[in-house]
Amino acid sequence: MALTTVRGSGFDVSAIPSGGIIQTQYTQFTGTSAPSVPANTQTILTDLTVNITPNFTNSIIHLKVHMFLEFGVDTSNMWNHTFFLLRDSTKLAHAVAGNRNVGISMATRTYHAGDSGSTPEICSFEYFDSPSTTSQITYKVAVFTGNSESDTIYLNKTVNDTNATTNERGISSIIAQEIAG
Repeated sequence: MALTTVRGSGFDVSAIPSGGIIQTQYTQFTGTSAPSVPANTQTILTDLTVNITPNFTNSIIHLKVHMFLEFGVDTSNMWNHTFFLLRDSTKLAHAVAGNRNVGISMATRTYHAGDSGSTPEICSFEYFDSPSTTSQITYKVAVFTGNSESDTIYLNKTVNDTNATTNERGISSIIAQEIAG
């Protein structure tokens, strides 16, 4: 699903002052999924992608991501992972720093051994990108686990996903806003 905030005949987007929002595109994922996350592999979460076509080469794209998820039961990946963005195939993250697992953010850790299948994590982060293009861009949320074991990410649900008040469900989204440069 996408929304454009500036539309209409005769409106001059070049008149928007520096820092003004030109357009907003978003994907709000309300379903559930359970993508496999292979060990030591960059994995794209295909439910969280958004397309935007900037109007100007000097525009800034403000990206916002919110995820409701739970890592698989009893794994250490919930402590050894980073989430980041891809602009088409370019990784947007902290600069390479030796052998460190670099990204933009991690999910919160709510894991409790007695409740390992029903304690979801939350991850929210923002990033400002300068793509210098007026061609369509696809932004994707991705994850890298720095562990030797594969895992599953349960998106918008808990691992158990039992029909009970102790098993939560949520909504995840990615937003791309073009800001006038």
